[in-house]
Amino acid sequence: MSAPLVSVLIPAFNHERFVQRCLDSVLEDPWPTKELVIIDDGSTDGTGERIAAWVARHAREIPVRFLRRPNKGVAATLNELAALARGEFLRLGASDDYFLPGGLEAQVRYLQAHPGKQAVVGDSIVIDQHDRCLHESGMCGLHRADKRLYRTDAGIRRAVIGQWAVGGAVVLLRRDALQRVGGWTEGLRIDDWDFFLRLAARDALGFIDVRVCAYRVHEANLSKTRHVATRVSNLVESRHVALRHARLFEGTDRILLKAQAHYIGAKIAFLRRQPIALSWHMAAYLALAALARTGLAAPPTLARHA
Repeated sequence: MSAPLVSVLIPAFNHERFVQRCLDSVLEDPWPTKELVIIDDGSTDGTGERIAAWVARHAREIPVRFLRRPNKGVAATLNELAALARGEFLRLGASDDYFLPGGLEAQVRYLQAHPGKQAVVGDSIVIDQHDRCLHESGMCGLHRADKRLYRTDAGIRRAVIGQWAVGGAVVLLRRDALQRVGGWTEGLRIDDWDFFLRLAARDALGFIDVRVCAYRVHEANLSKTRHVATRVSNLVESRHVALRHARLFEGTDRILLKAQAHYIGAKIAFLRRQPIALSWHMAAYLALAALARTGLAAPPTLARHA
């Protein structure tokens, strides 16, 4: 049986230092049938030029589609990349991360063996801007996740709601996943949690304990979490996502997501120095968490959304 085509989707923005390593890693993966689809999302540095030079050198080795256009944001770029792709499977990338050899095969084989799943996530290693390894497991070392949650559908639902520990280019999708759950919600900055809540609500998300990418931590992405106004904005957006998607879940899962919305609200109130709002949200969170705990073997884990 011939190997299915995998479209590797790379939204690129202001990563001139790292993008060549990302593109090289696509070639280095031994999966035999793949294409590369790249959009330079309005970079203001030399990212576009680096990509163009790479494409000129390697266009005979792999089918490539490369577009440059003004900035539209990650979610809009992912939707556009998916529309351009021809593959049965879509591998999501990031222009500052890079893929680890064998990851494509491991994820494709998982989805072939689990026809009811629309997407699969893997683990990552964590590296710094100089390619030095910081953590052997992004899920455990960076996010302190309990991987045991990801062994069952119920555990994955709980993990996505309260312990979303997926970082970097670790996701493979079936093409028709976007038709079933919709694409990325444009205008959001926290687009990944929004997208994977929709998958988890349908038990359409799987997990393999394989390191499939190197997730890069560097000054640009760290600064986003240190800036208070940005953190507040991201948290407000995350809370809206939680409230909007609570209707997709039932029973304990719905209670957990509502609890998370209050916990996020408490973090917002703390950053805004609003003690009354902080107390109210924490009281609501604790009450809902206690209610949810009656249906769980262990208490819910607090989310890390900023």
